[in-house]
Amino acid sequence: MPEITFVSPNVVGKPVGPYSQICRVKASEFIFLAGQTATDKDNKLVGPGDVVAQARQVFANTEALLKSVGASWRNVVHFTNYLVNPDDLPRFAEYRREVFPTMFGSDRYPPNTLLYVDRLLHKEYLVEVQTIAVL
Repeated sequence: MPEITFVSPNVVGKPVGPYSQICRVKASEFIFLAGQTATDKDNKLVGPGDVVAQARQVFANTEALLKSVGASWRNVVHFTNYLVNPDDLPRFAEYRREVFPTMFGSDRYPPNTLLYVDRLLHKEYLVEVQTIAVL
């Protein structure tokens, strides 16, 4: 198991969501997951027009990919989140606040970056999440 330490030193402001400012890692292997969108195994969109339904599918896809290489949420060291519509941020952030404790525990959240983009691969996609994990 890799040695992963999450910290948020008081030398900068406290995180405004479920994430840490720093992740220190001692590991033997890095895993870089492609950005996941809200498509099922048959490449059909899940949750058209609903950022929470799409986020749920995005994180389900991410979990399936992690498991496929023998990893879990405990191996995740960073997320990059892409949102098309800034108005979706409150619902997306609330979804993460609800599910992250079950995914990571109550205080072990990986660093996160959030970017707004004009669009994703298909105009129906509202959210995409890229993940880095370690083994």
